[in-house]
Amino acid sequence: MQEWLIHPVVQGAMLPFLAGLVASAVLAPLRLAGLAAVAGFATAVYLVVGFEFSPMTTVRKAMLLGLVAPVIGVAADVAFKPTRFAAPLIALLSAAASVWVFLAVLRQKEIAQAVLLGGGVGAYVAWLVVWMLALRDDSVRAGAASLALGLGTGVAAVFAASATLGLYAMALGSASGAFLLVQMLTGRRTFAGVAFTLTAGLLAGLLGAATYHLAQLPWFVLPVMALVPLAARVPVPAKWPVWGQATGISVLPLAVAAAACFLVWQSSRGSPG
Repeated sequence: MQEWLIHPVVQGAMLPFLAGLVASAVLAPLRLAGLAAVAGFATAVYLVVGFEFSPMTTVRKAMLLGLVAPVIGVAADVAFKPTRFAAPLIALLSAAASVWVFLAVLRQKEIAQAVLLGGGVGAYVAWLVVWMLALRDDSVRAGAASLALGLGTGVAAVFAASATLGLYAMALGSASGAFLLVQMLTGRRTFAGVAFTLTAGLLAGLLGAATYHLAQLPWFVLPVMALVPLAARVPVPAKWPVWGQATGISVLPLAVAAAACFLVWQSSRGSPG
């Protein structure tokens, strides 16, 4: 049993998918199906390292923010009326939090380089957060974008020689796939909200940036991954059933994520990027 639980496919895909599936199905009537994303991620964290946050390393800071994000998201969904300033404000706060995550890394750099790298991390995280939040009222598009972001970031991390970060990102993607699958099987859209989209955008951004700083991810892969939420906005006929819309919408984001993974694979083989 223990050998089964430490298998990477189980830790990064199977059990996070099941956790996301249960959360989506059980919590949908309460408009909390968006917690599927953190359910999958938390499952992977528990299986890989457990909920240990001392010492507070870069990866553990990212883990902590990933677990806090849905709490903030649920509060925003329940207690606050969305305004046009909400998404940019949350994105800016996420960017600031991302600088805190990588503070130990940035302190090792010269001031000019630290400012450049810190600004890059903040911009990447803020971009993903703001464009994922833009999908908060469309659970199918949000699920498709998070599926591609999670799987794409996860596979890219594995190619970039970081199995742990890869498992965390794949868990996000697997749980997002479960979130999408429940809608496809029931034929009904559920509620994504800030709880789902903030968690997905923040985690994908932090895990992608961590793979760049701590592993061997080429910098030019991140701008490609940043196109995923935009790709999820591809138009599909409104008359299509939910499963058809989910399938049609998912194609382009997954293709963009696959292109990013190809760039990492090509770079790892020493080919010109």
